[in-house]
Amino acid sequence: MSEQQSAVDVETTFDVSKEELSIIRAELAGDFPDDYLYLSDDYILSVASKPYSKDPTVRRPIDYSTGKLKDLLKWREGNATGLMSMLKMSQLPDTDTACVEQPEKYTKAKALATSLNYSAIYWHGLDKKGRSILWLRCNRMPWFPDAEAQVNSYILLSDEGIKCMPPGVTDFVVLADSNSPPPPNPQFMLNILSALVKGYPDRLHELISCPVGTIIQSVMKLLLPLMPTRLASKIILISPEDTKEKLAGILLNGEDDIPTFMGGSCDHDKFYPTEGSFPDKELKFDYDGMRSRLEESIKAYHK
Repeated sequence: MSEQQSAVDVETTFDVSKEELSIIRAELAGDFPDDYLYLSDDYILSVASKPYSKDPTVRRPIDYSTGKLKDLLKWREGNATGLMSMLKMSQLPDTDTACVEQPEKYTKAKALATSLNYSAIYWHGLDKKGRSILWLRCNRMPWFPDAEAQVNSYILLSDEGIKCMPPGVTDFVVLADSNSPPPPNPQFMLNILSALVKGYPDRLHELISCPVGTIIQSVMKLLLPLMPTRLASKIILISPEDTKEKLAGILLNGEDDIPTFMGGSCDHDKFYPTEGSFPDKELKFDYDGMRSRLEESIKAYHK
């Protein structure tokens, strides 16, 4: 893992001029006048500065980077818009006018809330570079999940984490506890892969899976060939015997940040209990508390 991690951290990037940034901004504003501001200047510069996949010795052409960002915004139109309003809708009584008039949307809203209520995906803490960490706890996911609702919750949470990013930070880390059953649902994994490629290009710094057993190894053997080379290089699999040492090198406060479910002492469950923080509500997951804790962690890091 250490060699792969170093390769990610020292990845070659190229300069992008202010004029080139303005050109990209203008193109995006022309095609997506309502949504182009979703992309920060830091993120646009990050995407445009990367090596070109067809020739890693040169920078991505501006047209290529602009097309990639346009594809992202187009993808968001069909997959990422309206999820927060849907989450709010899930908390309304079924007699509310909006729920009665839009029964299909209300059903999806409740499914989104149910997916979050598993507390299987959430933001918590930072890595040593100040990147936010999105945790995936496979053992909390159902054996037969609503794949669409799970992916919607991932998209919603990803957007929340991106909103919290301070200036200069454009990517995040995913840390997956993937050794406990149930194994990752294949359709969920394929949909997540699609979301990462189309909706969040260059947002993932690393996806670290640990401790890795035979099931996840088999799943990754199937998925890795389907991934673009850049994305595949960011998937880090850590063996059970190396988990503590490697996590201590990744997490901001070292061993003190290793969660109890990975053999450490940091108790995530007091913030994300299996029964939820609000067991009497439709949305049992403490979404606002998660966001506030992440904002506080980022603020403390950048003091």
